[in-house]
Amino acid sequence: MMLHDFAIIGAGMAGASLAAELADHASVLLLEAEDAPGYHATGRSAAFWEECYGGPEIVPLTLASGDYLRDHGFLEQRGALYVGRERDRAALDGFMDRFRDTGATIERLERAALAERIQGLREEWTGAVWEPACADIDVAGLHAHYLRLAKARGVDLRIRARIAHIERDADTWLLSSENGEQFRAATLVNAAGAWADPLARMAGVRPLNIQPLRRTVVQLRVDPPPQADQPLVLDIAGQFYFKPESARIWLSPHDETPSEPCDAAPEELAVAEAIDRFQRVVGCKIEAVERRWAGLRSFAPDRRPIYGYDPQVEGFAWFAGQGGFGIQTAPAAARLASQLLLGLERDAMTAPLDPGLYAPDRFG
Repeated sequence: MMLHDFAIIGAGMAGASLAAELADHASVLLLEAEDAPGYHATGRSAAFWEECYGGPEIVPLTLASGDYLRDHGFLEQRGALYVGRERDRAALDGFMDRFRDTGATIERLERAALAERIQGLREEWTGAVWEPACADIDVAGLHAHYLRLAKARGVDLRIRARIAHIERDADTWLLSSENGEQFRAATLVNAAGAWADPLARMAGVRPLNIQPLRRTVVQLRVDPPPQADQPLVLDIAGQFYFKPESARIWLSPHDETPSEPCDAAPEELAVAEAIDRFQRVVGCKIEAVERRWAGLRSFAPDRRPIYGYDPQVEGFAWFAGQGGFGIQTAPAAARLASQLLLGLERDAMTAPLDPGLYAPDRFG
């Protein structure tokens, strides 16, 4: 049985990107429980790169990832509007203050400029923050890119390899899957998304209270159809977001419903709330709800991601808690995490980042 330098649990965007980065310097085993990588959060993303998404402490990761995503053709410019009503003026101004010094490109807009950008906008929506750099992400393309890169660099990807038992033998991890396969690795990396805490417990590691939260998305056919270049529209109060997608609308009620790790499914109440909130913003007619789906976004208690070695258990590392921003930050996150795990110097992409913000030892 081969001893790998690293075994990564989870082959979604997190695990695939980290495997590709590590494999230039080490032997890597990438284990995926499902029939194909990216079945859960990665395959259900609403797919945008938005500089302010996740808060000021996530902005550096997003900005550091931007050039990689653009240079490899994974971004298509869209722009984003955080919209509000008159009663939201203080919230819009506060948003500008909060992100002013982060490096994000943002601009305050009033009603006239806002109405030019959103078809059928109702009159009570009077102000916005404009973020011109926001772009759609080719999520499937980015994930496939990292899987191809991992394969080319010698990563051993195993699907249908749900881990059932983990034990530590001296300085080696012994992993057993439900189908009877066994694996060995010097370092075990937890990139299991919603299953990060259960995996930690299985390995005898203190969990970090990573909470999966369900997010619902619906696809609407509307009349008139949306303009193809309409921006991503987000409520400054966090009640919805929507954007055009292939002459349809992708809409979310911005729900964050606590969930056990599972194959997430949308609830009818969340779908109804999304539609009600959308109709309060624009005056178009909803002709059909064509699709609905849900995914789990997993957060640490402080809503920052977790990268690096566990402070208590030798040979166990975290690459988890990446919330709703894990795809847009994937290039910089994977590069930084690989440097931390390998003991390498940071490069031009990761030099602006503060790894202490994301270290597992911040939880004591």
